[in-house]
This record gives sequence, structure tokens and C-alpha cells, in this order.
Amino acid sequence: VSDLRSSALPGSLDVSRSMFDLRSPPHRSMKRYDSVSSVPSSTSSRKDSQGSNRSLDTITLSGDERDFGRLNVKLCYVSSVEQIWITVLHCKDLCWPSSCGENPRICVKGILTLPKPVHFKSSAKECSSDIEFMETFVFAIKLQSLQAVRLVFKIQTQTPRKKTIGECSLALQELSSQESNHWLDISPPSK
Repeated sequence: VSDLRSSALPGSLDVSRSMFDLRSPPHRSMKRYDSVSSVPSSTSSRKDSQGSNRSLDTITLSGDERDFGRLNVKLCYVSSVEQIWITVLHCKDLCWPSSCGENPRICVKGILTLPKPVHFKSSAKECSSDIEFMETFVFAIKLQSLQAVRLVFKIQTQTPRKKTIGECSLALQELSSQESNHWLDISPPSK
């Protein structure tokens, strides 16, 4: 995992967007580090793909609620430059309607629900049970503005046609300079 927090982005501090593909060699200014993951109480009781809390899962989630998959994201706020760093990591156990075909291309659209919403979108990947995105988006926004909003993710097919097949979200009250790791349960799209 690369620590992207130590380097400020060049250019304007207005609302901006940058995308880094974390699979490529680290940038010169990045440092390597080991990250400690934490699962906040607002997410599913599942802690990992092996299901270390399987018995609690069975009690809290019915079968239908688990059929849509999970999205793994990391969040961090760099207060020195007033930037939020959002990394879309993986989409696991994703289910999609048969109307989308056998191998649709999937992307993750993110929305910061500010009065003037901020939108971003990952690159499209071929659908599978484990899709790796590894893309980071950076926006210069004051922390006070972010703590009252939600971060919404929409899982969308790009082919054969654009369609939202699932969504998930989280509140940003706990946003801090300590990087946080989240596994979000994907639900059917709201009507």
C-alpha cells in the first residue's frame, strides 16, 4: 500500500480531481507503509472475505441482503492542504441482473452529497466476482463541509448500456487524518 498523504498535489487548491493507479510503480514522493485496517460499527459485521464473524452475519443479515456484494474503500483527510483522499479498492461477490449480459463492464460512481454535489467515476472493468479498481480520487474541500454529508457509491454497468445495479454509502462524521478502511454492503438501487 502506498502512503499518498505525505505529498501535496501540484496546482490549484480549488475542488480538483486526481486519479492514481496504485498498481503502477510508486511515485517518487510516496512512502511505503503497512496499514492497520479497522471496520467501523456502521458497516456490516463481516470483517473479511473469509467471514470471521459468520455466526453474527447469519443473525444480522438475511440471505437476500448479502446477494449484491461488497465494496472496499479507504478514506483519509489531509488537513494541511484540506483534501479528502478516497480510494476505491475492490468490489467482491458482485451480482448483476441477467439483462446486463454475462460479462458487463462495471464502474463505481462516487458522489459527495454537498449542496453542489461532487461526482467522480472509476475506470470501467470487466465484471467478475472480485474486481480490483485501486484508484484514488482527491478533492480540496474543507473538513467542516464534509462532516455533514454522505459519500454515496453507485455500481454501474457501462455495457451493453449504462445502468445502476447497486449502491452503498457512508457518513463522513468520523473523517480524519487517520486512514480508515471500509467494507460496504451493496444494496439494490433505490427507486
